[in-house]
Amino acid sequence: MGEAIGTAPPRHGERLYVRGGARLEGQVVLAGAKNSALKLLAASLLTPETSVVHRVPRITDVELMVEMLRALGARVSSEGATLTIDPGGRLEGCAPYELVRQMRASIIVMGPLVARLGEATIAMPGGCNIGPRRIDFHIRGLEKLGARIDIDHGFIKVRADRLKGAVVALDYPSVGATENLLMAATAADGVTVIENAAREPEIADLAAFLGAMGAVVDGAGTSTLQVEGGHALHGAEHTVIADRIEAGTYLIMGAATAGDVTVLGLDPAHLELFLAKLRAAGVEVDEGERRIRARRDGPLAPVDISTLPHPGFATDLQAQIMVLLSLAEGTSIVTENVFENRFVVVDELNRLGAGIVTSGHHAVVAGPRRLSGTVVEAPDLRGGAALVTAGLAADNTTEVRGAGHIFRGYERLEENLRALGADVASDIPGAASPEAGADAAGAGAATDGTI
Repeated sequence: MGEAIGTAPPRHGERLYVRGGARLEGQVVLAGAKNSALKLLAASLLTPETSVVHRVPRITDVELMVEMLRALGARVSSEGATLTIDPGGRLEGCAPYELVRQMRASIIVMGPLVARLGEATIAMPGGCNIGPRRIDFHIRGLEKLGARIDIDHGFIKVRADRLKGAVVALDYPSVGATENLLMAATAADGVTVIENAAREPEIADLAAFLGAMGAVVDGAGTSTLQVEGGHALHGAEHTVIADRIEAGTYLIMGAATAGDVTVLGLDPAHLELFLAKLRAAGVEVDEGERRIRARRDGPLAPVDISTLPHPGFATDLQAQIMVLLSLAEGTSIVTENVFENRFVVVDELNRLGAGIVTSGHHAVVAGPRRLSGTVVEAPDLRGGAALVTAGLAADNTTEVRGAGHIFRGYERLEENLRALGADVASDIPGAASPEAGADAAGAGAATDGTI
């Protein structure tokens, strides 16, 4: 059905040129949540029957996950934002190293493979360099369910003749570990209870998909999940929830440009604390039925932020909010409690004129600052989004190198920003040339009406 997805990633340049000064105004229809879609695709391996997943974002990470599913033996086809996954026939239990090293989320195939095949071999995962993500939470949890695990030469080898239900208490509410255990537990004999489970909306979305497949899962959205294992699973059809991080990013971009931006498709409850912080900073926020509008026409106030697992402030919005706070009239303190390297983008933001000083897991953001375009390097996905946000609020033109990181998580970023009134282009054919962008960064002059 339709063009196969995964044969080549979407064509994006490795550089983005952002000319600041435009006030963003308009609406964005949100894509499906990256952090849900990847896990739903992995969950489709639990049954040999075909599943259909709607509103799958066309982003690089999804392309990589589709390649992973195909390497494992599944057939995947697409029609627009709908993917059809047929994992029938013989699956391979070994996830290819060249794919796993590119994306940390690929470790999520471990739970489904063990559940269906009784074994899995996964390379230690790669992805964004934002600090250690505790693989031991996954390992200890699977051992509780009766799996035998060996780590040898950078590979995790999992074997289980038969998984058995158990009480698994996580030391930390790890999203990935919760998801792996949730999927593995569907094949375990008896009842599995996951205590201190992650409460993210994406966990509830996975639980809903598993329920549609025939699994019995209770407690989604709470810190205690209960899975009644052993039920035969079948193919299912499901629509991915909207991406709350994409939503938050566009709302911040609008506020940073004193604009008026509405995002469509998301339950505002998924961003409750984030929206409260926007209001505290002086942004007018209006919530409706799967609609959030943020507008600003006055000064910004300083606000202190501490990232925490959901329902706390999402770490994936921390870098972007620092840009907004650098425009506020006063000093804000941002505390990072989830990933230790989340402040890696600070040096690049300071090159644009931000006044951010870090000490341990704290960042002091002094404002208001006048940002000015220059050449910067995106260190990771969300840091790259923060640099684009800063470029939108800056004078002149900002050249964001390493933009491939950004396209791992944002579908149609350039098109959406242009529709909101931004002046952005990349170095793919037909876009502004790198030389023109560099000249604009230095002189602040337009080149061809686009940059």
